[in-house]
Amino acid sequence: MDKSKLRTTTTLEEHESIQEVTGEDLESTSIDQISSSVDQVSNCEDPENDASSESTTVHITCSIEKALDVLGGKWTFLIIRDLFDGTRRFGELRQSLCGVSPKTLSARLRDLEKKNIVIRKAYATVPPTVEYSLTEKGRSLKPIIKAMKIWGAQWG
Repeated sequence: MDKSKLRTTTTLEEHESIQEVTGEDLESTSIDQISSSVDQVSNCEDPENDASSESTTVHITCSIEKALDVLGGKWTFLIIRDLFDGTRRFGELRQSLCGVSPKTLSARLRDLEKKNIVIRKAYATVPPTVEYSLTEKGRSLKPIIKAMKIWGAQWG
């Protein structure tokens, strides 16, 4: 990876346009963390580093695959995004995700629950009430999703 092409800072104009689109202020710590992670990845992929760089690259690829396994689907990503705002009922999630079928939403929520990203809490009421919220592991995805949001605002 050519580090000279890697740009991790934004101009004031870019910062304001991203803030306008996302409604959020850019946090320098998040950008610093992202650029640090990119530097670590590019260092690991640099064949001049050392003989162990090949096994490190394989490990990173596996880690990326694991992250994509969780975030891979369109609806999964959007469900996680909505749950950052707090606990939601099934109907609220379905309403906020225009176009998702109940069957697909149920399947994605079950999958996220199995991966310990979402907590499902059922109440014995008539009709049954089920609430979903993010676990600590799920909340840890926020910087990744925020970085994707910023990238999409800038390049999408």
